[in-house]
Amino acid sequence: MHGSSKMMVGLGTAFVLAMLCSASTPAAAQSGKVWRHGVLNAKSDAGFFFMAAKRGFDQKEGIKVEIKQVKDDQIGLKALIAGELDSFEGGPQGVISADAKGADAKILGCHWVVVPHGIYVRGNDIHSVKDLKGKSIAVSAPNSMPDMLARAALEKYGVDPSQVKLAAVGGDRERYQALVGGVVQAAVVSNEYEPVAPKDVHLLIAGRDALPKLLRVCITSSAKVLAARGDDAVRFLTAEMKALRYAVANKDATVALTREMTHAKPDDPRPGFVWDDAVKHHAVDPTLPIPMDKLEWLQQQLVKVGKLTKPIDLKIAVAPEYREKALAAASK
Repeated sequence: MHGSSKMMVGLGTAFVLAMLCSASTPAAAQSGKVWRHGVLNAKSDAGFFFMAAKRGFDQKEGIKVEIKQVKDDQIGLKALIAGELDSFEGGPQGVISADAKGADAKILGCHWVVVPHGIYVRGNDIHSVKDLKGKSIAVSAPNSMPDMLARAALEKYGVDPSQVKLAAVGGDRERYQALVGGVVQAAVVSNEYEPVAPKDVHLLIAGRDALPKLLRVCITSSAKVLAARGDDAVRFLTAEMKALRYAVANKDATVALTREMTHAKPDDPRPGFVWDDAVKHHAVDPTLPIPMDKLEWLQQQLVKVGKLTKPIDLKIAVAPEYREKALAAASK
């Protein structure tokens, strides 16, 4: 194991647990087949992410999904590598980078295959990506999806990332607040803020248009977990597939779960807006595909920006056999 991987594993249980916010019930800890799964903090798309654990799809497959909410992808990945999670879902770029340094993370499938994020700007002086030169753009941690989206979109439209200031501001809420508050002139945020944004905040470019190959969310486990609990991994994936299939087909139930998880008020338009947009653009794929062409594109971007010194064999970063078994089970 390389030094960087050892450092990640050595983060320690106490640190990782301090960064995790449990969303499970006490009954989960008493279950004999608990599957510890990390998701990003609940937002207006929470109905999709929590459906399996909160509406009984997991128990029907003989497993109890215990949800741990995390602030960002990096924390989820570190928790997985440290052994505090059995799986987590987030951007696949960190998985590729970690495996290049000797980690054993394995992508099991990707369900949010179209990014709902975009570059939003405030004011009337920014009409194109080139107008971002000299401006501050709120992104997240280096190598995160918002950071990748901003860099690749800038390059696509002829702007060198060095010509802007990329500020790591945290999660979607923090980036949105920084934009509305005038701390930055642009921000990569989820489209969930679009229906409640001030009139002077508008979408400059949608991520799905700028970067059609960028994956938003993949479910990742580790070789160690899979070796010990392969059958449970299949049960977990089967529950996720059935839950996502239900979520895509049932707006009212999904929106209601989102409101429950985020404590959104009845007149908050965001849960419904996000569901409509996801279904319209076929953003959520319940079959959990592993699109190797998109992962290869992503790897090329990581090499280009210096996050990877050279490409790796992406076969070491995926474990498709568990998805195939789950797909067969979910089809019955």
